[in-house]
Amino acid sequence: MNNYKLTIEYDGARYLGWQRLGNSDKTIQGKIEHVLSQLTGEKIEIIGSGRTDAGTHARGQVANFKTAAALEVGEALSTMNHRLPRDIVIKELSVVPERFHARYNASGKKYSYYVWNNPIPSAFERNYSFHYERKLDLALMEQACRKLVGKHDFIGFSSLKKSKKSTVRTIKELSIQAEGDLLHFTFVGDGFLYKMVRILMGTILEIGAGERDLATIDAIFDQKIRSSAGATVPAQGLFLDEVYY
Repeated sequence: MNNYKLTIEYDGARYLGWQRLGNSDKTIQGKIEHVLSQLTGEKIEIIGSGRTDAGTHARGQVANFKTAAALEVGEALSTMNHRLPRDIVIKELSVVPERFHARYNASGKKYSYYVWNNPIPSAFERNYSFHYERKLDLALMEQACRKLVGKHDFIGFSSLKKSKKSTVRTIKELSIQAEGDLLHFTFVGDGFLYKMVRILMGTILEIGAGERDLATIDAIFDQKIRSSAGATVPAQGLFLDEVYY
């Protein structure tokens, strides 16, 4: 069997998320599998590095699939991008060792979250950022980011109900860059729990708006209760930038 790696870019605005759904064709995985099955003449199942929620975007999602077909990479890449919807693009297609697994071999991920911080909304940023009207204290949010960096049990910042697996993760970078009214938050870590980035963002914004103080971060780590953390911000501001191997 041949094993192929895909690097994928997509605008998630009109999709129900990454994961294939039996009752809908509005998923990223489903669209790509449909095209690959046509291309190879086989029923293809792709393995993603992880799921993204409805409305979430990606610049560097990674997936792999196996097939008996020996694809000519350049031709297959061109054919896929011709047949896929314009809001899903295969940026790279490559042959990888048979044991490569997009999810299990991943060593970390990089996400971006964008906040449009102005009382007036943006017509252009509405699908790619969260419109937050309240004034934010950038210096206070940077302090919050520094407290979140490091190795912690992030179960309180997750929508996971229960987990037999470890919920300890390491955030290596959490930074903010102001681009006019657009705030760009960067998250780099060895892994992220279900909705963890969106809940971290909700907590950081509430601190920046003066709705909670910095000490609540330590309290959330201690209590390990989801209800202690901030709101889950909308998905449209979230981008999966890169998967590390």
